[in-house]
Amino acid sequence: MDENENKLNNNDENLERDENASQKYFQTRINRKQQERYVRKKNLWMRRLRALLRFVFILLLIFLCYKIIRMKQWYMSPKAFDNVNSPYIEILNNKIVPDNYILSALRQSKVPTVPIYMYDTSELKENLLKLDPVDNVFIRRFWYPARLQIIIQESVPIIIICPDENSPAVAFFTKSGKLIGRDYLPLNKSYQTIKVLTYGNRGDDYRHWDKSRVDSIEKIGKLIKAVSKEQLDYIDLRIPNDTYIQLKGIKIRLGKLDDTVGERIKRIPSIIPQIQTLDKKIKYVDLRWKDANYIKLED
Repeated sequence: MDENENKLNNNDENLERDENASQKYFQTRINRKQQERYVRKKNLWMRRLRALLRFVFILLLIFLCYKIIRMKQWYMSPKAFDNVNSPYIEILNNKIVPDNYILSALRQSKVPTVPIYMYDTSELKENLLKLDPVDNVFIRRFWYPARLQIIIQESVPIIIICPDENSPAVAFFTKSGKLIGRDYLPLNKSYQTIKVLTYGNRGDDYRHWDKSRVDSIEKIGKLIKAVSKEQLDYIDLRIPNDTYIQLKGIKIRLGKLDDTVGERIKRIPSIIPQIQTLDKKIKYVDLRWKDANYIKLED
């Protein structure tokens, strides 16, 4: 009997241990599942929160971009082209074309109503190129604050036209042979030009000169300066085929500007010392003759 009771007790204890172990196992699995469910739920909320924050950030970024684009500093004033002191335009490098001429050309186009970075400046450039002395135009757009920098590239003047030695210039020729009228005169003193006297209506009308004619006169003027080492006051073309030049204190009669004029000009250095030693008042030195120089005295 005792043995049977002991066996029964042992069986009961074993069953109880098995039940406890089973309960502990199931409880552990339940706890693990609950933890996994909690983690999944937490991760889900974190993903939703990140998505929400991302959405809010995108909306905020779009709003900021819109506000930045719509800032008034990106736009020019409707009165931007009203005067040269406008903070919206800066004009550079114009020595010949007055500022008010440039403003007039700018006013032919409407002030941009779009942000400056979207503005096409090709029409402005086209209008500025219509100004006679302008060779090229460079327009730079500055974004903040909105403004335009206009850089003018002008033709280089080489010859100025005067009716006589005491009258102001009435026109000038550029390096490209272009004739420009008195609207752009007087020229800046920094330009080294050759003064030519001509009436424009007696045989050699300067209004009909081509580039080769302009180049030949420029070449003659440079040659005179180079060989004489003197200041060239003017070249006088008022009498057809009878050219005079005025150096500092010396008037020279060159005659016709033909193929031999260069040889005659090269004789100038030899006559300057002779003239400086004379006590008499000289009217001009005549270089028209091939083998001789003649000094014409005042009457």
